[in-house]
Amino acid sequence: MDVTIWHWVGFNVFLVTMLMLDLFVFHRKAHVIQMKESLRWTAFWVGLAIIFGLGIWYFEGSGSALDFFSGYLVEESLSVDNLFVFLMLFTYFCVPKEHQYRVLFWGILIAIVLRAAFIVGGIALFHALEWMVYVFGAFLIFTGVRMGMQKEDNPHPEANPVVKLLCKFLPMTPKYHGGKFFTKENGRRVATPLFMVFAAINLTDIIFAVDSIPAILAITDDPFIVYTSNMFAIMGLRSVYFALSGFAERLHYLHYGLSAVLIFLGIKMVLSDILHIPTLLSLLIIGSILAAAVIASLRRPPEPRPVPDLSCPPKEDGATCVIDEIRKEE
Repeated sequence: MDVTIWHWVGFNVFLVTMLMLDLFVFHRKAHVIQMKESLRWTAFWVGLAIIFGLGIWYFEGSGSALDFFSGYLVEESLSVDNLFVFLMLFTYFCVPKEHQYRVLFWGILIAIVLRAAFIVGGIALFHALEWMVYVFGAFLIFTGVRMGMQKEDNPHPEANPVVKLLCKFLPMTPKYHGGKFFTKENGRRVATPLFMVFAAINLTDIIFAVDSIPAILAITDDPFIVYTSNMFAIMGLRSVYFALSGFAERLHYLHYGLSAVLIFLGIKMVLSDILHIPTLLSLLIIGSILAAAVIASLRRPPEPRPVPDLSCPPKEDGATCVIDEIRKEE
């Protein structure tokens, strides 16, 4: 794309404006996000991404637009796979539903900064060292195979290294204090369990970025396309979480579809010198794989499995049981 500094400034002004409207206007007061509201916001963010992609099509042609839509589809699909981890963290630490949106909002801000750094670093490597295309391709194939072989065990938030580190070294109150990450007790500043969940979610996003950035670089190395498709996927993640949080477990074949997508993109990278796959064909292949995984999940529901005991004390006691048990292990 023929991108100027004003394209970057304009998009980032739009991004900051939407974040400020989100925080100070649309979600100024903490409340439980209901299904209808989450679906409306999901449709809003997806609609914005489609309008933006059509704008690229109009001004820059179909090639750049298809790169954007392919990148957006891959990034959004990979982010959906992390929803169950978010759900387990919120459940395990008894995060009140009205404060879950706040955790995800500030997590989005951190994710934007980290993702921008990953993108700059990844593209710099991509252009400086031509052989990195084979490294990224091999990494995607390895990640895809590992994801496909992964068992559907429940994650264990108490084993999260960030959680264990915070419990060990950070002064922390066992009680929630509304939507605060920090509070004062006995004259000293202490973290609340909400900050622990916030830190664990950010670690999850860093791990996710390690997989997602090479995946989109397999589609395009245009910095503007990579950045904007990532940002639209991240901005819509919160609404998608609340829309699919009660539905995520039913998509039990999705990780197989994502595995196939990553392997396909890895092979595309490794064979880039001898085999050119048109962007439209890539988009159709990726879309078909993901659609097949979703349809298979819906047609064949998962077998019932024991539900882990994630019971917690009453809300006023917050995550006392969780924090105390983790500290005992240390």
